[in-house]
Parts: sequence; structure tokens; C-alpha cells
Amino acid sequence: MCDTLCVRTGAGMLFAKNSDRHPAEAQVVEWHERRAAADQLHTQYLTIGDSDAAAFLGSRPTWLWGVEHGVNEHGVAIGNEKIWTVDNPKERAAALLGMDIVRIALERSQSAESARTIITSLVEQHGQGGSGEPDRDEPYDSSFLIADHHRAFVVETSNHTWASRPIAEPGCALSNRVTLNTDWTSASADIAPGTDFDAYRWKRMPTAIADHRLIVTRGVVARAGASPEDLARALRSHGHAGDENALPGEIDDGRGFTVCMHRPESHSQTTASMIAELRNDGRVRTWTCLGNPCCGVYVPGFGAAVAPELADPTQWQRFARLRDAVETEPDRLAGVRTALASVEADLWADASAAFRSGDRGQLDRFALGAFTPVDAALHRLGV
Repeated sequence: MCDTLCVRTGAGMLFAKNSDRHPAEAQVVEWHERRAAADQLHTQYLTIGDSDAAAFLGSRPTWLWGVEHGVNEHGVAIGNEKIWTVDNPKERAAALLGMDIVRIALERSQSAESARTIITSLVEQHGQGGSGEPDRDEPYDSSFLIADHHRAFVVETSNHTWASRPIAEPGCALSNRVTLNTDWTSASADIAPGTDFDAYRWKRMPTAIADHRLIVTRGVVARAGASPEDLARALRSHGHAGDENALPGEIDDGRGFTVCMHRPESHSQTTASMIAELRNDGRVRTWTCLGNPCCGVYVPGFGAAVAPELADPTQWQRFARLRDAVETEPDRLAGVRTALASVEADLWADASAAFRSGDRGQLDRFALGAFTPVDAALHRLGV
């Protein structure tokens, strides 16, 4: 389960994703420097040809090579979604995971359009296969949302087959279902013109679980003048947009299938989140969160200038313990949110001042100290 969205603004594009994975699966936020091509590239299950790699910030489940979402030095942001299609993934050999494809595209793209070409070429050439979960055999196909400061695309896949369209104003939201119909503008050669891509959706998987969350994410996309704060509220939603203080036991659908996911018994919990601003002037800034956003802090960063503690899985574990405590005692959420909200607000204000300065040294100093108030707040909350 995941939710991904992008919104066009006067300054460029906002991109955001909640990554929903196994509740015990740590996820880390890492800056990867540029590197020269090696002879071969070893992905999770497949070895393929390599190429030079751009620098990028990626959110990575610790047992995986690939990343759930990220943004590269050229201002290209990508995230993927698990979707259920008619091509049974358990009948395939191990190949590329959706997370492999996200990472490779971040390493090799210089624009949203080039990322789309890279993703569709990887799907056609290598296909998808192999388990995307550490504790069970759970292979799946992916959809992808790709954005830079002025263009965005959706790509939906079924093994080697794909379809894509550019995203119109004001933006787009994806969840765990096929969303393309006949509105695609490019596709693999095995799709005839006029084909409804919904024909590739596995009809036995209900769409209500995704549609419920899309009400929230599409709502923020449609709002004029959406801001990073608006996206953060949507990513914290337990039912309706802006409902960040709703208790996990009282969420709208009553079962935890919400944008801020709380489904430990079904192996799905929000384990990481990211917001990125891709600006027309070429600058990029991010806000990354470990674990459930309702029990977390979006820590600002600026490309390579990102809090180093976010790459430490033990910090993710602290947020997981806080999430577990809130789920055990839902009445604690309001107090946790109040305590963390003040820390987050101060961080965002300080980050904005550093960003306006344009001083590289100030940005680096901010990143090195950004986690200090978060650490103090976590200690006060007992984790």
C-alpha cells in the first residue's frame, strides 16, 4: 500500500509519497553521491548493465537495494505504487522490483520525460518479478509517478506491458489500483490503440481500499495554491483531509486503510514519507519523515544537506515504538502530535530562512543540527 501525488504550483512542482510496508521494516533516508559506471549493476535479484549515476536522495527499506521514493540532483522525483494486474506475478522468475526501477531511473534521468523513457525501457527489457516483501513471497507490478519542476507523468505496468500519459493541471494522485483507461498517450507495442488499460486490472481485488484514500489525496491536488503544509496534512490523514488528530481507532473507514496507514495485522503500515519541492529555478528542497507521519516529524533538507540521523535505522525504530504506543493507547496521539508539531514548525521556519539565504554553508549547518530538537522531543515522549 502507498499513496503518491504531485501538485503544480507557481514556483514549480510539489511531489509527495507515503510508503506503506511491513510494520517492522525499517526504512532509511540516504544521500547517494554521483558515481561512474561499473561493468554490471547488481539490483535486488537481477544483474544488468550499468551506466553513470546521478546523485540522489532515496528512502530505502533496509533489506532492499532499491528505493521507495526519492529525488535526484536534476530535480526529478519518482515514487511507485503496488498494483494488482491480470499477469500473475507469482508465475514469473525474479526480475526487477518496482523499487529497483525507481532507483535506476533516479540514477539515470535528467528530466521527468527521460525518467519515463528509462522506466518503460526497463519494464520492456527486464520485466518485473521477485518478492517485494522480506517475510513472504509477495511479487507485484507497479505504477509510477514521475515529476520534475514543469512536467509529470504516470506510468502503469503489468509485467512487460505498460501505458503512460502526461499529467495535466493541477496534478495527479495515485494509490494501489490501475487508474489509466483509454486516456493513455503512449504504450508498449502489445497494447492496441484505444485499449482501456483498466482491462489489465485484476478484477478480484477491490478498489475501494485505494479509492477511499484517493478522495483525500485528490482533494489536496485540486485545491488552489496547495503548499507543503497542505501535503503534510493530507499524508497524516486518518480519514479526511486535515484530519491529522483523528485517533487510529476512530478513523473514517474503521479498519485503518487510510493515507496514514495503520494496518499491522495486514502487513501494511506507513513506514516512511517524503515531500519534495521541485522549483523552476532548479533548486530542490525536501521534507522527510521516518514512520507514520501522525507520529513523526518532517525534517527539512536540501539535496545532500540532509540530517545524517535519518540514515540510521535505530532512529526509525524510535518512531516505530512511538507509533506502537499510540496504537495501544489512542488517547496519546493528540499529545504526541502537539509535542512534535511545535518541533516541526520551528524546524520548517529555520529551514525556510536558510533556504532564502541561499548560503551553502548555512544549509549544511542547518542539516547537521536538524535532528537535535527531534531527538530531544522523542526523549521527552519516552522513546
